[in-house]
Amino acid sequence: MIDRALLARCVAPYEVEITDALYARLDTYARLLAEWNEKMNLTAITDPTGIAVKHFADSLSVAPLLPQGEFSMIDVGTGAGFPGVPLALLREDCKLTLLDSLNKRLTFLDAVCRELGLAVSLVHARAEEGGRNPALRECFDVATARAVAALPTLCEYCLPFVKVGGRFIALKGPDAAREQDAAQKAVALLGGKVTAATTLILPSAPEEGVEPMERRLIEIAKAAHTPPKFPRPSAKIAKQPL
Repeated sequence: MIDRALLARCVAPYEVEITDALYARLDTYARLLAEWNEKMNLTAITDPTGIAVKHFADSLSVAPLLPQGEFSMIDVGTGAGFPGVPLALLREDCKLTLLDSLNKRLTFLDAVCRELGLAVSLVHARAEEGGRNPALRECFDVATARAVAALPTLCEYCLPFVKVGGRFIALKGPDAAREQDAAQKAVALLGGKVTAATTLILPSAPEEGVEPMERRLIEIAKAAHTPPKFPRPSAKIAKQPL
C-alpha cells in the first residue's frame, strides 16, 4: 500500500532503516488504518503517501531521541497510534503503553497490535486521570505526545508519567517556539527542564500533493519529582493553564 522508497527517503535523515520486516508491518498498519477509518473517524489522512509521510515518517523522526537499550514508553493521547506504534515497531526493546480517552481508538489499536504481533498495554483514561494513577505515575522512561494540546497544558498531562531521569518528547508544529516560551513556568513547576528543541522539515511529495511540513521536537528531561497536586482536574487545567 505504501511506497517503500518514499518512506525510506523520508526517514533517512533520522538514520532509520526500512528493513523488509519493518516495511511489511508498517504496510499492514497502513492497510488496517484505511480499512478501519471507513467505519470510524481515526484520521483525516488515509491516502498511502499521506500515511507514509505525515504519520509514519513523522513518528519515526523521534527515533534518534530514544534511549539506548530497553526502555518503557507511554504515548499520551495516542489517537490512531502515533507516534507510539511506529516507534515500537522500529525498537523491539520498547515496552509500550498507549493511553487514550476514546475506547473506540483503543479497540482499533488492539486489533492492529494483535495483527502486527506487537505486545502493548492499552489504557482507557484521560491523561490527567492517568497521571494520578499510582500504577502509571512516574513509571516511564519516555512519554510522547503528538497533536494533543498546547505545550503548557501538554506538560501537565505528560510529565507526571515520566520517572526522574526520563524524558518527555513533544511533537509540535510551526508555532512550537511560541509554545515553548509560554511553557517555561509549567516545565519548571512539573519537575522538567527543556534540553533540546529540534526543527525538522518532513519531505514533500509534490507529485502526490504532499507539501513540506515543519515539525519541532521538544525534549524535556525529568529533573525532579512532579508535585502531588499535579496534574490538576481537567476543568482547572482548561480554566487556568500553568
